[in-house]
Amino acid sequence: MDEIDRFQISLGIKAFDIRKNAMRLQILVIVCLASGLVGCAGDGKSTKTQNGVETGLESQIAESVDGPTSDGQGEQSEFFDPFDESDHAQTKEYDPLEPVNSAVFEFNYRLDKYVVKQAAKVYNFFIPADVQQSFSNVFQNIRFVPRLLNNLFQAKFQGAGIELSRFLINSTLGVGGLFDPAGIMFELKTPPEDLGQTLGTYGVGPGPFLMVPFFGPFTLRDGVGFIGDGLLDPFNWFILPFIKTDSIPQLVQHRPTIRAIRFGLAGGEAVNTRSLTLEKFQGVEEGTLDLYGAVRNAYLQQRLKAIQE
Repeated sequence: MDEIDRFQISLGIKAFDIRKNAMRLQILVIVCLASGLVGCAGDGKSTKTQNGVETGLESQIAESVDGPTSDGQGEQSEFFDPFDESDHAQTKEYDPLEPVNSAVFEFNYRLDKYVVKQAAKVYNFFIPADVQQSFSNVFQNIRFVPRLLNNLFQAKFQGAGIELSRFLINSTLGVGGLFDPAGIMFELKTPPEDLGQTLGTYGVGPGPFLMVPFFGPFTLRDGVGFIGDGLLDPFNWFILPFIKTDSIPQLVQHRPTIRAIRFGLAGGEAVNTRSLTLEKFQGVEEGTLDLYGAVRNAYLQQRLKAIQE
């Protein structure tokens, strides 16, 4: 190999290193910007637990007023009336992006009505409800680490102990999380905790209300918490890594394979979760004049209660 070839190879390696460092810098800047926005956000009282991908009006209301519908733990939250005008129900609705949020809400609603809900009906016809619940249990079981850590961050040591006990019991007696003997046999239940709630307990304001395509309602603080919970989950580093790094042993390293599996899991979980909530709030859109406002208010009420507990 002559000097020119070696020089060209050297230039190629340096260019690759520059691109790699530039990508890392971009990720760092995005994280810093997100953190800064949360610090200067508004002063409302709302956070969000995002468990899986949900779309559409009915699934958004189901999660907003009852909390997560498929985690297999915790007592069912009281029903929050989105039209309750009592002092208990009052929340600060900081929604400067309402026109955009309303349009996104309409997109999510139509996506659910014409795609996700129809797929869930077909899925529900072939898959028994018990099997659907088992699938949901598995998804929740493998995500126990962020819930455990957020209990510790909030000094809820009893909740942390329950989360760890649930994982150990359900991973063994529950056959990898397919069943919930921790809740059924040992009555180990605790409300799920997320990083959005943790930030709220330390006085971080929620910022503006956001309606995110494919995901539903958030606040700015909830969105940052959602990303943070993903970073706290070992599954996203060791099993299906969303960032390739040579310093961490990773089960799957082929990026196209990772993307395909992640897309399949997200779609499967969305349909499975939607199938479990098919009968919930059926026809609610016919009896509600302001669907967007009702979902927003119910969501903020539920999250206010979650952060106060």
